[in-house]
Amino acid sequence: MQQWHIFLAFFRIGMLGYGGGPGSIPLIHKEVVDKYNWMSDEDFGDLLALSNTLPGPIATKLAGYIGHQVSGFWGMLNAIIATTIPTIVLMIVLLSSLSSIKDVGWVEGMTAAVIPVVGMMLAVLTWQFFDKARKGMGWMQTIMMSVIIFVLFYFINVHPGILIGVLLLMALCKRDKSPSNKGGSAT
Repeated sequence: MQQWHIFLAFFRIGMLGYGGGPGSIPLIHKEVVDKYNWMSDEDFGDLLALSNTLPGPIATKLAGYIGHQVSGFWGMLNAIIATTIPTIVLMIVLLSSLSSIKDVGWVEGMTAAVIPVVGMMLAVLTWQFFDKARKGMGWMQTIMMSVIIFVLFYFINVHPGILIGVLLLMALCKRDKSPSNKGGSAT
């Protein structure tokens, strides 16, 4: 039964993940955290951060890892197949037929109508991550860090993987220098 749930969850993501990987992230979160409770919000956030630093499609990386965590090797294989098969089939069928009718009004309208939905899904997920950061670091540090990261991404064009890698290294260095990790005694 668990393999069926893995397949269904990731098949839905593969079918409804309009806009590629970033559009799939809120769907993955909904299935994995909210519906099936396979992970906590914190674990999903950590997995998402790590997945963004690795090469390859984000939805496939998340599916593989989550499937493996839930049900081992077969869960991983199941989740990856369920995520990719709909994309392959839809790409072949839809792109071949849509290319001939892409300038028809209802097709343009359908495409335009989906964009705000995906944008709102990403906005909700962004707010959830911002709120998690606020609870961990406080308002001021979260806002300052968000502004700095926005400037680095948007104006300076720093690659997200580089920034995530630097932040991970900073967190590791901070952890090594914390009082609980020092070897001295308090006598």
